[in-house]
Amino acid sequence: MKRRGLSLCTGNSCRSQMAEAIVNARIGDRWEAVSAGSRPAGFVDPRTITVPAEIGIRHKGRAKNAGEFRGMAFDLVVTACDTAAEECPVWLGKGKRVHAGFPDPASGGLDGFRRVRDDIARRVVQLLDEQSRGQA
Repeated sequence: MKRRGLSLCTGNSCRSQMAEAIVNARIGDRWEAVSAGSRPAGFVDPRTITVPAEIGIRHKGRAKNAGEFRGMAFDLVVTACDTAAEECPVWLGKGKRVHAGFPDPASGGLDGFRRVRDDIARRVVQLLDEQSRGQA
């Protein structure tokens, strides 16, 4: 049975979107990932689509409000904002909450998006694998 994960950030236009795309592409046989924001930007940054595509991951993306998922149970809820954890959205629903902050990729241009993509691919996938084994 697949586990469910939610990646949260403020705008749901970059980091949480990349986490959703990477998890579904890399470990989608074990995890179903969705993403949302506390104050969605209303768009997905085009670089959030371009950069995963460079490593073979297709993602259309849609900025979603965290309210869409209220009442749904998740096995793990990961906040993706690198600013102080208290500035990231709070998830009041079911699911173990973990903060895995990533810097804002927009400040580093396309290379910034690539660095964050690679960090998400490593850290979030590892976190979910640990959760699956009961270590997180």
